[in-house]
Amino acid sequence: MPRLFAHNLPSDVPASELAGSTVIVIDMLRASSTICHALAAGAKCVVPLLEVEETLQLAEQLGRQYVVLGGERGGKIIDEFDLGNSPSEYKPERVAGKMVLFTTTNGTRALAHAREAAHVLVGAVVNCTSIANAAREAERVDILCAGTDGEVTGEDILAAGAIVDSLLRDSNAQAWQLNEPAKTALHEWQQLVAQATASGRPLSEELTAALRDTAGGKNLLEIGHAADLVICAQLDSLSVVPELNRTTRQITLR
Repeated sequence: MPRLFAHNLPSDVPASELAGSTVIVIDMLRASSTICHALAAGAKCVVPLLEVEETLQLAEQLGRQYVVLGGERGGKIIDEFDLGNSPSEYKPERVAGKMVLFTTTNGTRALAHAREAAHVLVGAVVNCTSIANAAREAERVDILCAGTDGEVTGEDILAAGAIVDSLLRDSNAQAWQLNEPAKTALHEWQQLVAQATASGRPLSEELTAALRDTAGGKNLLEIGHAADLVICAQLDSLSVVPELNRTTRQITLR
């Protein structure tokens, strides 16, 4: 029976337990959503990096004219970087044909935690169906939520639930073995869908409202990035499947 597990934080699962699995990394607000937008806008690749200094050094090695530096610390753009971590910044005129060297507080660390996986995909609400379709034939799927500073975040759980829901809805649900976090994420997502149906509001609008009450959402509101909540809540607005090549350390479209 194929396995579909969710993990609320990287610390909840040893990296060795992800070996051989198809891992979907989620940092909905905002790294995974931004990576999807960057690649959809024509970026050559996204290179996830852990440290600011490491990112600056690689930019000098590759040639500053060939790369775009993107990312955040404390949610804000980093000194000497070109772009922050807002999906709306990653437009074709800024990133098309360029390598995006990308470092964030939580998302790039979650990607590094999946280093032993057979396949590492980048998922969010914006590419929910596409990422579920890409993982559908796998024998083992682990959804790895990044969290925020070591704490569980509701936005990642909702995104995980959306992906679980898509996998179950469009395949034989009885074929998947779910762990408790996957069941909980699915329940929370289905509750949100039911609320949207009952209120008559579009699902993305209902999700945007819910994001305002999550840890990541509150952080973005505090630093004036409310618009990012709307962008990140657009269900299936993109049909991209970002995949990390562990040899080259580059995320490209599958």
